[in-house]
Formats: sequence, C-alpha cells, structure tokens
Amino acid sequence: VQLVESGGGFVPAGGSLGLSCKASGEIFNINTMGWYRQAPGKVRELVAEINSGGDAKYSDSVKGRFTISRDNAKNTVYLQMNSLKPEDGAVYYCHALVATMISVVYENDFWGQGTQVTVSS
Repeated sequence: VQLVESGGGFVPAGGSLGLSCKASGEIFNINTMGWYRQAPGKVRELVAEINSGGDAKYSDSVKGRFTISRDNAKNTVYLQMNSLKPEDGAVYYCHALVATMISVVYENDFWGQGTQVTVSS
C-alpha cells in the first residue's frame, strides 16, 4: 500500500492550503485516514483523522480552522487548512489504517512520505 501526498508549500500567516493523500495498492478496506504533523525538535502529533463513516476528530490546536474530508471511492483524504499560523508549519504526514488483500483481518498502519508546510509570520 502506498500513500502519496500532495499540496504542501509556502503560505503567509492567515492564508490557506489544501493537502490531499491518495492510497493505492492491494487494499481490502481502509478504516481510518488522517493527518499528522511533525515540526523540528517535536514529536509527531495527530492533526485530524476521519473514519470510513465520515466521523472526524481534530486536535484542539486546529479545531475550527482545519477541515478533513474523505472520498472513499477514490481512497483519498483531504485536509483544508485555513487561517494558518506560523506554529502550523511542519512536515505533514498522511496516515491510513488498512486491511490489505493479504491481511484482510488485521489492519496495518501506513504512512506517506510527508509534505512540507511553511507558514511565514
């Protein structure tokens, strides 16, 4: 299973960016898809995640500013980021909990390669 992210970049504070992540490969079912981020010197943290039914949860730091969505037919998850702050700058990683064709019973974690988001003050 591969997760390919796109959409990172440079944006001034107060601006917006959208990220997308498409999963491909021998997928039987995708449970949760989400976004994590890691800033230099900090641990990777959950930003937002969404299950196959569309239930989403967010970290307190992004609630009201970020929106996660998902297209199950396309195995794609999106993150719309508005009112960006300098502290939102980080490498954003896509995550998916996937049951593969080889392991339909046990779900495994898969990660994207990461995409850089830089927010200038």
